Amino acid sequence: MAAAASHRAAPEHTHPDDVPVLTALAALADPVRLTLVRELADSEEWSRACGSFDVPVGKAALSHHFAVLRAAGLVEQRDQGPKRVNRLRRPEFDARFPGLLDLVLRRDVGE
Repeated sequence: MAAAASHRAAPEHTHPDDVPVLTALAALADPVRLTLVRELADSEEWSRACGSFDVPVGKAALSHHFAVLRAAGLVEQRDQGPKRVNRLRRPEFDARFPGLLDLVLRRDVGE
């Protein structure tokens, strides 16, 4: 019974094709989420666990930020042993919103 209690539910993902542009823009407008997306863009797919990001928020807030990114079609997550690892859905997101990630990932934009 204890093993079943420790099992986490798989996160729900929204495909970028189902995301309105304002949802995508709102997700990318937050500085913490922008940092997460930028760090994922600079990382190999599935190489970053949720706790490996350098952001000034606690675990609950970090979970919320990842939920927003999943709902905006930007991030996909999967459980890998005890860790939840992440991937930026760049090809899918670029197909839906061509050029948007290129623009927001530039370090001179909005800073």
